[in-house]
Amino acid sequence: MTDSDSDSKDPSAGSAASNFIRNMIAQDLASQKHGGRVHTRFPPEPNGYLHIGHAKSICLNFGVAKENGGHCNLRFDDTNPAKESQEFVDAIKDNIAWLGFNWHGEVRYSSSYFDYLYDFAVQLIEKSQAFVCSLSPEESREHRGSLTEPGRNSPDRDRSVAENLQLFARMRGGEFAEGEYSLRAKIDMGSPNINMRDPVLYRIRHIDHHQTGDKWCIYPTYDYTHCISDAIENITHSLCTLEFEDHRPLYDWILHKLDSGSLRSVSDLSDSNFDYVLPEQTEFAKLKLNFTMMGKRNLKEMVESGVVNGWDDPRMPTLAGMRRRGFTPASIKNFCESVGVSRSESVVDMSMLEHAIREDLDSSAPRAMCVLNPLKLVLSNVDEGQAEHLELARHPKDESMGRRTVPFSRELLIDRSDFEAEPPPGFKRLIPGGEVRLRGAYIIRCDEVVEDSKGVVQQLNCTIDKDTLGKRPQGRKVKGVIHWVSAAHGVKAKLRLYDRLFNVQIPEGKDVQDYRQVLNPDSLIELNECMVEPSAVAEGASPNYQFEREGYFRLDAIDSTDELPVFNRTITLRDSWSSK
Repeated sequence: MTDSDSDSKDPSAGSAASNFIRNMIAQDLASQKHGGRVHTRFPPEPNGYLHIGHAKSICLNFGVAKENGGHCNLRFDDTNPAKESQEFVDAIKDNIAWLGFNWHGEVRYSSSYFDYLYDFAVQLIEKSQAFVCSLSPEESREHRGSLTEPGRNSPDRDRSVAENLQLFARMRGGEFAEGEYSLRAKIDMGSPNINMRDPVLYRIRHIDHHQTGDKWCIYPTYDYTHCISDAIENITHSLCTLEFEDHRPLYDWILHKLDSGSLRSVSDLSDSNFDYVLPEQTEFAKLKLNFTMMGKRNLKEMVESGVVNGWDDPRMPTLAGMRRRGFTPASIKNFCESVGVSRSESVVDMSMLEHAIREDLDSSAPRAMCVLNPLKLVLSNVDEGQAEHLELARHPKDESMGRRTVPFSRELLIDRSDFEAEPPPGFKRLIPGGEVRLRGAYIIRCDEVVEDSKGVVQQLNCTIDKDTLGKRPQGRKVKGVIHWVSAAHGVKAKLRLYDRLFNVQIPEGKDVQDYRQVLNPDSLIELNECMVEPSAVAEGASPNYQFEREGYFRLDAIDSTDELPVFNRTITLRDSWSSK
């Protein structure tokens, strides 16, 4: 068994659609705005696993850099040690690499710039652009005002530069308790943009950091850190989602209040001949998907409360969960490209994502047969112990995948849904006295139905027409084709049938008081007595398969054993037999 990903194709490669960000970059290149450079970054906070919404940002940032011969950094904006961990850092790096993107140089951390950030904060204090505030977090919120009322100045706003410098140094030295002081920018408490009402730049946190240990007890805020980190890394295009649009004035304010010479002196271009140009932020609409919840707080709560089985639960919208379920990198990238990039907020229908994975797996996943609910079928005109090895195509449309060997024996297993003693109108599978073709094998006739004392069918006694292997007999119309597995050679397996986690389109909507009330009770169904043909678990087998007529499945590398393979259903087939 292997966890290697299928060699699926990425038809979107080299055919990226135009959008306002690509057009903007093309104009910047034409005007030599950044010396002909394109340098982006993907800056996740390591406080959870990446989800499908992040995939859109990853594809955009890495994609536009690659399209224009530029670079994309991976930088962790790790400014809140209370919520961050090395587990999240490792998972994020793994997910980006799995998607097929390579970041420029070494992985970067905002925490690596803490010394610079502190020095720049001192510079703001010296310019009377920042002050140390003694208001508690609760008092600060009271002073902040509202969307309709201006805020009020902190009583500490007019501290002297000398006193502010002294207090800030003492904050760094660990002399004060959490919440006793903070460093705030001095902007405008009457601004209609609440983000500009003297925002906090530093707060006291007596917590060890996953990168810097106990070196710091004051930590910069995200808004303060993000723009300076972009400037240090000489990012040309800082691409963010629309939720940061109201933060852009603060982004610009901080960078323009700092000395550009000081910024350049610590930047990646300090030894180059390029003109130093401050980065600019551009926003785009984030990806929203119906029947899905992507708020990190709620995802974390579901994990910690046991609603799901970890961040990589295949029902989760996390990239780790989607990967485990069987989504391929190509399907996710193609989906993100089909969604497009704009400034208009909208909710994407889940069917678009399902189409992307079906389309990719239809061309890349080999075929195999698996019986979900076995019913024994005995062929009376096949000798006991006799085994015939049939050669079937691995893929009906791709001969390059080769062929597979499928054992055929006297006792077979078919799915119970493929037999009806009293068939409804239009039923085209096996019935008493009727004929069907076994997939890739013979035509069989049901001669006898064996039931238990309760009338439950236990066995079907049949005969095969030995002249029908690979042939269509003249004058006989056999419409039904069913799949099967040799009872003697099949491998017992557990199948997990996954469906959407929620049964409403917007589980984080205003109409939903508690997401637990809209969980889909059938989001996971486990079948423990399934039988799969041996080629699907042979050494070197693909991890992704289409189990004929049942859907696309992926071998679960975490829970599978040599004795009991476990397959996760990625997605149902377009033409599901359950509706027939």
